[in-house]
Amino acid sequence: AQMRRIMKMIAGGGLSITGSHTLCGDYLYSGHTCMLTLTYMFIKEYSPRRFKLYHWLCWILSVTGIFCILLAHDHYTVDVVVAYYVTSRLFWWYHTMANQQVLKEASQTNLLSQVWWYKPFQYFEKNVQGTIPRSYHWPLSGQFSFKRPFGRPVEYTRLVNDT
Repeated sequence: AQMRRIMKMIAGGGLSITGSHTLCGDYLYSGHTCMLTLTYMFIKEYSPRRFKLYHWLCWILSVTGIFCILLAHDHYTVDVVVAYYVTSRLFWWYHTMANQQVLKEASQTNLLSQVWWYKPFQYFEKNVQGTIPRSYHWPLSGQFSFKRPFGRPVEYTRLVNDT
């Protein structure tokens, strides 16, 4: 009976297609935790440093979401811990490699150049010399103005890169 249940879950991919829906189908790695962690890490890494309140709010929401996953019994605790650990390490690993020029060059001493995804990494990061640039662009052209609560308006113009 147990083997039949396992085979039914594998055949359905953990989805409700076969009527064997048990939670969300991820075992030993919570995709929900992965997305909450990645979202926070990208916001923290790529938004302006002066948005401290925004960073704190995103961190609180991410941690609250992770606790809600545990409270709702959507995942085992080990699923959540492993997801956070793997996701954060991969994020930091990739960004360390992207920010260090010596790690972008394949050599005998660079053991990271032997992982299977090193060629795609080189392709995606080939135009970035040095650290990853921090540039912020408005998605629309033109000029926008926002009023500060107690002060002069803040003006943002679209950045144009000629290269």
